[in-house]
Amino acid sequence: MIRYLRYTLALLLLVAVGAAAQQSERFGPYELHYSVVNTTFLEPRVASSYGITRGKNRAILNLAVREHVDGGTVPRGMQLQGSTRDLITAQALEFQEIREGEAIYYIAEFRFINEEWRFFDIDFRPQGAEETFRFELKHQLYEH
Repeated sequence: MIRYLRYTLALLLLVAVGAAAQQSERFGPYELHYSVVNTTFLEPRVASSYGITRGKNRAILNLAVREHVDGGTVPRGMQLQGSTRDLITAQALEFQEIREGEAIYYIAEFRFINEEWRFFDIDFRPQGAEETFRFELKHQLYEH
């Protein structure tokens, strides 16, 4: 059952990410994939199994890093910390690592106000990297 829920979460994140036009940014040999997904897109049972609270004003930041090697890419774990803010308040993000087969991704839940712009500041160091990279994102959110 747990395995089913994990695969369901991974599938839902991939579908939601695809629908939201998953984006990525290169940092040397590393490619950071990112998306912001409203929690209402997650099935209640799946969200509950990961401790995610569903709600029209809640979303998750989804991050995954891949290293370009030998003409392909391989997933890498990473150390990361970050925060999100609007024009008035800031909130530290608490990331949860999820491993599905060879996939490794990190999710962090946060609240937002309809139509607001959220700013994300993330510092991450991929496994095996000698430096820490800074990723910044500005994203507008809507209640669903």
